Amino acid sequence: MLERHELEAFLTLAEELHFGRTAERLRVSTARISQTIAKLERRTGVPLFTRSSRRVELTAVGRQMYEEVRPAWDQIAAAFARAIDSGRGLTGTLRVAFVGAAGGQLLAGAAELVRRRLPDCDVRLREAQMVDLMPWLRDGQVDLALGTFPIDEPGITTGPVLVSEMRMLAVPSQHPFARRTSVSLDDLARVKLLQLPDTLPVSLREDRTPRTTPAGRLIEPGPSASTFNEMLTLIGAGHGAFPVGAQARRYYARPDVAYIPISDAPPLRWGLLWRTDGATARVRAFAEAAHDLVSSS
Repeated sequence: MLERHELEAFLTLAEELHFGRTAERLRVSTARISQTIAKLERRTGVPLFTRSSRRVELTAVGRQMYEEVRPAWDQIAAAFARAIDSGRGLTGTLRVAFVGAAGGQLLAGAAELVRRRLPDCDVRLREAQMVDLMPWLRDGQVDLALGTFPIDEPGITTGPVLVSEMRMLAVPSQHPFARRTSVSLDDLARVKLLQLPDTLPVSLREDRTPRTTPAGRLIEPGPSASTFNEMLTLIGAGHGAFPVGAQARRYYARPDVAYIPISDAPPLRWGLLWRTDGATARVRAFAEAAHDLVSSS
């Protein structure tokens, strides 16, 4: 395999046809260029250049090698430059996914702040269903996603908590719990708990739909739903209950669903997620903008 300095020396000399100018362009000594070309010629077994006291010229083999290597080298250099721009640059497109109206409103504010800070960064928001969130992150359809914690997944990084909200239990409006001012985690043993889709991380499903109450009482699992509106429809139809954040009362008010505070539950936490190997400067800039937005509000 040719090394980078050998390729650069050959290509530059083929263009300059002068050892001194080639050495100046590559910021090495003329002797280094001469040694490198001599080494290449020993490895190929034929001369690549003809040399005289007055001029340097490519041989037929040298010209053929130049014509074949130059385009490939340009493609490699361009790909490397694009990788640098993607990893370090603050220009280009950033794709961010959200689930639900409240998440969209939060990310819209963060996107506007990013646009003010980085005018050359185009932020595109995409609404995802619950089943889409992790697959979209995994296969690179989006660069970031706003989701609920905890997310304990290999290759996925979680940013700082952006929003904490009270947990509430969504129940059918005709359920006895709907007449109460609050319920406890142990009360979950008295309802069927609807299930999250299997595409979501186990850590999240265990947090939102536990199998037992803190006192060890079994919680009966209900049917699963792939979207939040599907979940609410099942609840309204009397098929079970589900823990939600307090924002659901504002954004998803329905006559067939009641939202009851869970008095002893920890808050529901929201934050940004991204692929660990996709932590570009744009991703970090968006995460910083989202944090600054919620900190100032």
